[in-house]
Amino acid sequence: MNYLYIAMTIFLTVFGQIAIKMQVAKAGALPDAGGDKLMFLVRLLLNPWIVAAFAAAFLASISWMGAMTKFELSHAYPFMALNFVIVLLLSAWLFNEPLSVTRMAGVALICIGTIVAAQG
Repeated sequence: MNYLYIAMTIFLTVFGQIAIKMQVAKAGALPDAGGDKLMFLVRLLLNPWIVAAFAAAFLASISWMGAMTKFELSHAYPFMALNFVIVLLLSAWLFNEPLSVTRMAGVALICIGTIVAAQG
């Protein structure tokens, strides 16, 4: 049950990253002009999905605090590497981002490292 704190931290972090990417992709390229950039960013900040992503980041922090009451940091923190794995896989699936052999090898190393670090 204690690992639920870590799982929630990972889930909320991944949700935030994916939600921001979806909304930024939908909004288009950042304008060149300074005033237009500011308005573009303000519109993004007022976007409900972006607000939800920020709320998820806040809730992930609270969940992480819960995890810190149950685990040593050196045990819990390696699990945060799973954020990279999940975001990489979801970005390939949802955004058709390239999933090269090199990236897959990196994901495999992250997974192996997480398992090894969690054992120690």
